Amino acid sequence: MNAVQSRSPQGSTAEGEESMRFKLRIKGDLHVGGLMLKLVEKISECYDWSDHALWWGQRNMWVLKTHWTLDKYGIQSDADLCYTPQHKPLLLQLPNMKTVKMTVSYSNVVFKAVAEICRVLNIRRPEEVSLLKHTEDCKKKKKKEKNAFLDEVLDMDDLNLNTVASGSPAHSKTMVATYDPENGMPLTATSLWFGDNPFTASQPNLPPADLAKMYQALSLEDKTTINAGWLDSSRSLMEQGIQEDDKLLLRFKYHVFFDLNPKYDAVRITQLYEQARWCILLEEIDCTDEEMLMFASLQYHICKLTTSSEPLDFSNEPEIDEVEAALSNLEVTLEGGNTDRLLVIVAHCVFQAEETVTATVQGVLVCVQGHQHLLLQEQGVFDGGTHRVVPDVNVTDKKFGIKLLLPVADGMNEVYIRCDNEVQYSKWKAACVLASKGKTMAYSSYRSEVKKIQSFLQMKSLAPSPGQSASNVEAMDMVAECFVSPRYAKKHKSKQLTGRIQEAHQHVARLSLMEAKMRFIQAWQSLPEFGIKYYIVRFRGSKKDEILGISYNRMIRIDMSSSLPVTTWRFANMKQWNVNWEIRQVAIEFDQNVSIAFSCVSCDCKVVHEFIGGYIFLSTRSKDQNETLDEELFHKLTGGQE
Repeated sequence: MNAVQSRSPQGSTAEGEESMRFKLRIKGDLHVGGLMLKLVEKISECYDWSDHALWWGQRNMWVLKTHWTLDKYGIQSDADLCYTPQHKPLLLQLPNMKTVKMTVSYSNVVFKAVAEICRVLNIRRPEEVSLLKHTEDCKKKKKKEKNAFLDEVLDMDDLNLNTVASGSPAHSKTMVATYDPENGMPLTATSLWFGDNPFTASQPNLPPADLAKMYQALSLEDKTTINAGWLDSSRSLMEQGIQEDDKLLLRFKYHVFFDLNPKYDAVRITQLYEQARWCILLEEIDCTDEEMLMFASLQYHICKLTTSSEPLDFSNEPEIDEVEAALSNLEVTLEGGNTDRLLVIVAHCVFQAEETVTATVQGVLVCVQGHQHLLLQEQGVFDGGTHRVVPDVNVTDKKFGIKLLLPVADGMNEVYIRCDNEVQYSKWKAACVLASKGKTMAYSSYRSEVKKIQSFLQMKSLAPSPGQSASNVEAMDMVAECFVSPRYAKKHKSKQLTGRIQEAHQHVARLSLMEAKMRFIQAWQSLPEFGIKYYIVRFRGSKKDEILGISYNRMIRIDMSSSLPVTTWRFANMKQWNVNWEIRQVAIEFDQNVSIAFSCVSCDCKVVHEFIGGYIFLSTRSKDQNETLDEELFHKLTGGQE
């Protein structure tokens, strides 16, 4: 063997590593554990080497199977190995834009490393989370981000939270922060961290000037560059070029948030809210002016509760009894019931088969024996269980629309429903949403779904309730520009914007802190572009690059020049998919003999393959799993056969 290099236990500098370099003469039948023992004897230094392992830089791989012989690994005389700790410090930027320094495994696959990180942070469902790195183009764009808020680093060792073995974080230190009015709230002293974990607290809003430095108008091409940075879940950090003290982003990768429960998910909900908040503020997802004000009012309310001078009391948060939760999830169907029982909604609506064709017809939604159909005079019958529902609502303009994406052989057709009022819209929307999940109006959740939609519409309404006015709102020194995107702030004068946010705040003023965060997340999920990741691809047989959007339930083919969708395919209609690793091409077969194939331009095809397999894996989750994950199935669906 040429050399074995050992990282100095006292330091990690290049000089320290070079001084710990040895040449060893060994035989190929020696097992890896024996080689490590010889190296430790050669070093003759008293130190706990239990976390150390051999890294083979020439092959970009860990040598972890200590019972294997060197010949079995293929280690020859020219091998240059590094004896280094498996756990190293890593800088992680959390969804709330705060950076923490913590020790993570560089030898485990990313899937396991993220699970360890989530255990430390007390985040349930780690399969929804992953690590994202900035590409070079993104790093250049983000140079303007630097400010004190983003550059602050919290050392997890200092916070005494690295107690993974016990299964729960230790009590954190109390940190006191004083917020400036520029952050959107009046000057007040309050505890920044509270509870058993420091990551249940929402961060103060940035001053408008700092927010403007972060803001970048992102095109679809820009988004493809960002999304190319997701790490491979089936390979380790070291194998993907991540070095000690590098900085990665911890983000919710898969946008299917399973079993969100305020009783257990304080950290998870807060970090989800923060990821959604920055997504809105930096306009990473499009929303209307009305929706921007709704999000601003919720942010204002959450910020107000967070910086309250009185201690926050979690006892007021709704407790969810496990028995009641189980009962509420029981749904009653019509199967086996009275065959002549019908549930019908009759509504005079406007249906559009295309943008240019409009006809006023009568629509009837019928549920018979557990099956739901949408019957439209002159338009035919659509199976209610195969469509996708997209809201098209503007409460201020009295626009209540629903877009149904109906699967056909070569993609999707679109049908638009225009309702007359909020009540009509709520009934149609609730019925269509349940139908898209394979449920009917006979389910017990139908009425609650209608009420939830009506409540959501009321929250989006910017007019104050009868007898109320903006002048009755509690006066606070507020910089309204902190709660909206810089581009939106330029459209309105500060005083006008403040008044509109305060008016919208009236509809959420009675929400608790956790309820407000949940409302924000739900509103984020209702946006048409929610959860879509974009990639530049070249479809088989095409001579030009196009954009592929991947969401939790569908893939969208988008024309790059116009940014308009061309075709949509649903995962529910997928029969199989595979990757030709030699030519790096993804091939997918759908029902009705539809097949597509494409190569990836903006990233490796493994990134796209993992998104498809990951969403299919997440669709198999159930509450019966009791928090345990089938990791083998995850890697089978996402790892591929490279």
